[in-house]
Amino acid sequence: MALIASPFRRPRLGTGTRLWPLLSLPGLAWLCLFFLAPLYVVLAIVFGTVDPLFRTPVPVWNPLDWNGAQFRYVLDHIFGVDGFFGPALVRTVVYVLLASAICVAIAFPVAYYVARLAGRRRGLILALLIAPFWISYMMRMLAWVNLLADDGLVNKALGLGVFDVHVNWLSGRSLVVVLGLSYVYVPYMILPLYAGLDRLPQSTVEAARDLGASRASAFTRVVLPMCRSTIVAAVLLTCLPMLGDYYTNDLLSGSPQTSMVGNLINETVLTPGQTGYAGAFVMLVLIASLLPMLYYVRSVSRADRVAT
Repeated sequence: MALIASPFRRPRLGTGTRLWPLLSLPGLAWLCLFFLAPLYVVLAIVFGTVDPLFRTPVPVWNPLDWNGAQFRYVLDHIFGVDGFFGPALVRTVVYVLLASAICVAIAFPVAYYVARLAGRRRGLILALLIAPFWISYMMRMLAWVNLLADDGLVNKALGLGVFDVHVNWLSGRSLVVVLGLSYVYVPYMILPLYAGLDRLPQSTVEAARDLGASRASAFTRVVLPMCRSTIVAAVLLTCLPMLGDYYTNDLLSGSPQTSMVGNLINETVLTPGQTGYAGAFVMLVLIASLLPMLYYVRSVSRADRVAT
């Protein structure tokens, strides 16, 4: 008796099916519309010209007609004799590295506790970790401004309520800017670390303990290598926004002595005739951010090859 195929039977999807490329089309369209197209606009402005009368950017859309004068100007004033842009870029790298290290030192223990040890309190702790996202960035930074004011709680705490302490924290201190960056971006690091640590198989750690490894040895030789790609992804998730951050420095310092590349971009955008310089800074930040992203892709592909 011949079998009649059921109309409700799902078709098998082979490797050559067209379904998966079709599913990727919305994401590709979004990427082209909101990343590649704006990036080309930035390139057209960077390698374009400036209107001599109104000092507005004149983008050049044909790559054959591009002029690299504005990009060369930025490079000459970063690495050249008159490199007044250079300190801000070096300062940005130092601030981002220090703030990222502080974020890792705070976020990893918290994420490890929530993922492995919190038990029934996990939901409550996750809600508390997500709570900062419900408060706007400006409100949190203004709270810091009030705390660090001359008559704020920080100076009162340093004076123990008895002595009159006047430390001007908001007068261009690098420490305040680094701590502000760490405060703003540490929640963005905790959540991806928690997601990665929560997926680690507990049986692997238990096997290491059964083979005689101590808790510290099992952590350093099993847990850390297995979540290396997660740590890299969490660091990238916080480093990339930090590279373009300018408002934290404006609120907590406002001094040229602590200016970062984000402040240079903001200042050149607002200055007539310097929009191309701002685009050049954007391109430099993009190039610098591609290096850790390539390392992350390489580490993930290497982990996949080891797993298979």
